Amino acid sequence: MSNVYASKHPLVAHKLSRLRDKNTEPKKFRELVREIAALLAYEATADLMVMPRELETPLAKMTGAELKEKIGLVPILRAGLGMVEGVWSLMPSAEVWHIGLYRDEHTLKPVEYYNKLPTEPRVSVCLILDPMLATGGSATATADVLKK
Repeated sequence: MSNVYASKHPLVAHKLSRLRDKNTEPKKFRELVREIAALLAYEATADLMVMPRELETPLAKMTGAELKEKIGLVPILRAGLGMVEGVWSLMPSAEVWHIGLYRDEHTLKPVEYYNKLPTEPRVSVCLILDPMLATGGSATATADVLKK
């Protein structure tokens, strides 16, 4: 599993512990999901490409940076919806699409029941949002659909 990344960031570990605590109130749980999603998105986007952008500050002209890639967010319904706001806070221009999957009780394979992905690619990077990784089957199935 060389392509799996597990965050070791102390803030993520701290917030995950609070999220998992049975005494965490629902409102706080939702806040923690948003915060953890933002922290994970920050780590997941560390290798995005930027291009130079000329701009003017109050003091002088300068060359800044602008993201080169357009980004799409794909929450897997319904659990992934709680992560959208946290990620969107970092990338407000990202497009959001939805996919719904459930696991077939007999085959244990993901079955697609809802798909609002664009038919033509409009972005170069997609972040699949799914807080419920057990086997990774839903995330893998979503990645396969996105690749088509």
